[in-house]
Amino acid sequence: MASMAIGGAEITLSDPAAHSFWTKGALRGALMALADLLLPPVCIACRKRVGAHGLLCGDCWTKIDFIAPPLCERLGVPLPYETGSPSLSAAAIADPPVYDRARAAARYSSTMRKLIQSFKYGDRHEGVPLFGRWMATAGAELLADADVILPVPLYRSRLWSRRFNQSAMLAQAVGHLTGVPVDCFLLARVKRTHAQVGLTAAQRRKNVAGAFRVTAAKGALRAKRIVVVDDVITTAPPPRLVRAS
Repeated sequence: MASMAIGGAEITLSDPAAHSFWTKGALRGALMALADLLLPPVCIACRKRVGAHGLLCGDCWTKIDFIAPPLCERLGVPLPYETGSPSLSAAAIADPPVYDRARAAARYSSTMRKLIQSFKYGDRHEGVPLFGRWMATAGAELLADADVILPVPLYRSRLWSRRFNQSAMLAQAVGHLTGVPVDCFLLARVKRTHAQVGLTAAQRRKNVAGAFRVTAAKGALRAKRIVVVDDVITTAPPPRLVRAS
């Protein structure tokens, strides 16, 4: 009778439950090997072979312009040098945003632009877990004591045509990693808007004025620490998280 010890407990392979466990594990491993043979893991950007699904190759990784400190405490944009204490950029001082703080994972350029566009418009969702890890890391200080994560909603006609809300997918990935509750229905888009890219700050404000509505009962979110997740922010790199108290 064969047996083996796992974590201090001995499992006898003649035990039906143990036999079922190892059989299922072997079957799962065989299926994964077969899947990798039929659909080998490739870089989510350039399609070059990589070691596992949902990853970037080394060349594409080096082309991601990640955002790292020192950062503007308010906007999350890079600062030229470290001051030793929280600092504000000139843009945050001249035109303070309505939110408390924003953080972004990387600049919207080169490979990052390609990844976001293929995600939004090409139904390429295999990178979502990776994007979620990047966002959870970039927004760690915003998420540390957050009460709820809200994805930026799509207008119903756009959601119907696209079939998914990319911001909701990113929010769910971040929530899964951090344990912060995600609510995809507290915020609704009630007006169709134009793309924000290319608009001035004044035009952006006018474009989204009255476009969103909180669906919760009056006062339900009062004093709550809310993190809003979107794929792109027009005044800082994507993907982004915005914190409001």
